[in-house]
Amino acid sequence: MAERPRILQATTPGTFSRSLLSNITSTPNVSAMSTKNEVELKNFFIFNSSLGPKEGEEIKKIVYYFPPTDSNDQQIKNVGLVEGIIQFTETFKPSSEVSSLHTLKQRQLYYQPEKDFWIVMTLIVPTVKKNKDSTSTIEYLEDDIQDNVYSAVLQQAYLMYRLFWDTFHNAFKKDDINVFKTRLDVFYSAYIKTMKLAHSDILNIFSGIQYLPLDMQSFLKVQTFINELECNYNDIVHSAFLYNDHLIWSGIEPSDMKIAYQYLIGTLLPANMETELQGGSMPRNSGSPFAALHHGRFITGPTNLKTAKTVGKVPKIYLFGGKTPCTYRLAVYRALSASVCLFIKDVELSLGFFKELDEFMSSKITSIVSDIAEYCSKQVLTPSSLPESTPRFIYFNKLNLAYKSTVHLDNKQSGNIVCARDSLKIIADINKKKGIFGHSGEVIVKTMNDYWVVGKTSNSREFYIAINQKNASLIDISDEVKKICDTELKGIFFHPI
Repeated sequence: MAERPRILQATTPGTFSRSLLSNITSTPNVSAMSTKNEVELKNFFIFNSSLGPKEGEEIKKIVYYFPPTDSNDQQIKNVGLVEGIIQFTETFKPSSEVSSLHTLKQRQLYYQPEKDFWIVMTLIVPTVKKNKDSTSTIEYLEDDIQDNVYSAVLQQAYLMYRLFWDTFHNAFKKDDINVFKTRLDVFYSAYIKTMKLAHSDILNIFSGIQYLPLDMQSFLKVQTFINELECNYNDIVHSAFLYNDHLIWSGIEPSDMKIAYQYLIGTLLPANMETELQGGSMPRNSGSPFAALHHGRFITGPTNLKTAKTVGKVPKIYLFGGKTPCTYRLAVYRALSASVCLFIKDVELSLGFFKELDEFMSSKITSIVSDIAEYCSKQVLTPSSLPESTPRFIYFNKLNLAYKSTVHLDNKQSGNIVCARDSLKIIADINKKKGIFGHSGEVIVKTMNDYWVVGKTSNSREFYIAINQKNASLIDISDEVKKICDTELKGIFFHPI
């Protein structure tokens, strides 16, 4: 099988590479006479070797294991093999833990989030069955599983657990081992079903936040609303404001917000879209007849304030981005296309508190959403409305974890992309090698199907561009990239002096 293109020569800071390797190939397309299987999860388990140090107690090491249909002997065998691999590799490189094991048919990834605890995920390598002359052959597509992508998926699985249940060690100290195992089982048995392994890509590595830039007046209205909300209700420590899955304002650390953001747009908000209150058309101005209607409701908390007798489910969350870990209650209020996330002190909440909040927020959010919708309607075309030949890009800022993509038509990891999947794989490969760039650099790759992929890094920012342009020269691509940077980044790629 032909390999994906190798990365071209990286530039030194402040220079541009004109070198291009010849005979670059790309992963062959699966023909109509072929059948391809996507990546699948074989097993997922968490263990702590210190819990079962004696012979005959190996099963005690395992605090979670999927699938539960595997026998105890099989579970012990799998964990024992991983322990052996980890100990063996520490002999050769003790300063860096082993992260993956490659075999022809499987890929195993390891992640140690805390001392003594290991999370392991085993994936089945995708295959393609090719039929020719009454014979069939099976080819294993090892390059379809990229270590940096699926290592990010594994890390995300831990961070999402920590958001709701604290660290493994703290949870283990608070409760006995059986309660700890039960919580792991309840959480991960549900979480694994939401993992979209076949559609994982560079966005999993970034795990970023899509921000919505507004005009000054609209943003000021949002900030004024947040300030007034937090001043009137002292139990609300922090707030976040989202519009159509885009973040406008957040009062918590970006490292905490990115995990909460992934939970909101990936799980909570999609599950509640169908039950959103009916309010007619989107109000476009303050004089709209809909402005006086009640549009809002709580997604977490009492979902129906008229009939509720209790506050309902207000999940406890743990944030670690500040100087000390903090615990809050997360109440999410949804009105029209806006979502307000309230990080409330971990105190006893009353139904009256939520009724006051609803009264306070409903009319104000309706007015704010009207202005935001009016502003957004005047902005540039959405990625789905752009011509097919339009260059597509992905931007990520490590400083505030902001990302923007015109490659993905949504942020749901649904596989809804508008460029060749090979180009996304090349982008992830470039990202893996970005350390060779130094503070800034650029790399260019050309594939056999006439796609050009360009990666640029500068001052903790990354910019990747996929261009489908036949018969283009390196100079043509360079000019196109410069034009895109000037248009989309507005001079953001300044180089250190």
